[in-house]
Amino acid sequence: MEHFIKVEPDVDIFVHEVNPEGKKTILFIHGWPLNHNAYEYQFDYLPAMGYRCIGMDTRGFGKSSKPWRGYGYDRIADDILCVVRHLHLKDFVLAGHSMGGAAAIRYMARHDGFCVSKLALFGAAAPSLTIQPDFPYGVPKEAVTQMIEQTYQDRPNMLWQLKDMFFYQKLSEPFLNWFFQLGLRAAGWATADCAVTFRDETLFFDLGKINVPTLILHGIHDRVCLFPLAEAMKKGIRNSVLIPFEDSGHGLFYEQKDEFNAKLAEFIG
Repeated sequence: MEHFIKVEPDVDIFVHEVNPEGKKTILFIHGWPLNHNAYEYQFDYLPAMGYRCIGMDTRGFGKSSKPWRGYGYDRIADDILCVVRHLHLKDFVLAGHSMGGAAAIRYMARHDGFCVSKLALFGAAAPSLTIQPDFPYGVPKEAVTQMIEQTYQDRPNMLWQLKDMFFYQKLSEPFLNWFFQLGLRAAGWATADCAVTFRDETLFFDLGKINVPTLILHGIHDRVCLFPLAEAMKKGIRNSVLIPFEDSGHGLFYEQKDEFNAKLAEFIG
């Protein structure tokens, strides 16, 4: 089932729904620079267990509208709220990877966790993807700035190089090409503006506002969102559990997909 949900007069968010009759609902927020198709191997597995799985393309990515502006965490959190209200979601699990995890955290803080019963974070870009004066655990801001510049100069090459940083395991060339194609479906300006957001915005004050059970899954070899970020989230979010993935980088939802799906399903219940 597919929907286009209007979040602003000129902005529609694409939503793909699998097993609408499922017993429990999971709303997946993808990471940069992908789209909901990144969760293909969750949508293959979880609906068969009776779960209702919903994936949305955040603005600027996949099949969603690609406005010129509006790529901060607040606006993306507001888009999530529009989807939640349009679909009348209740007691659902909000799940986010990378920048999508950061957007999910902002949703919890900005909208008081509206209708969310549990939160799941995968390699999330929080509380700060980049190094801050009092937070030495991220990547250098200069590295993200370089990616932004590469996006405007040669976006396909930037995306092609990203795949080598994204995964820890050696994966097939056809899979890596498929992954590369996901990033090409985004708008260049959206790709760059989102990178500005995760370079400059932080979520330190958001963590303490989360009041639902939270599962943190994070690859110990993650070179995009370094593992100390997961430890900081565990420390900052009450009632949270951190499970390290020993054989994964940033793409843990594929690199250890069987363990990932099992841990997620166990958490959802």
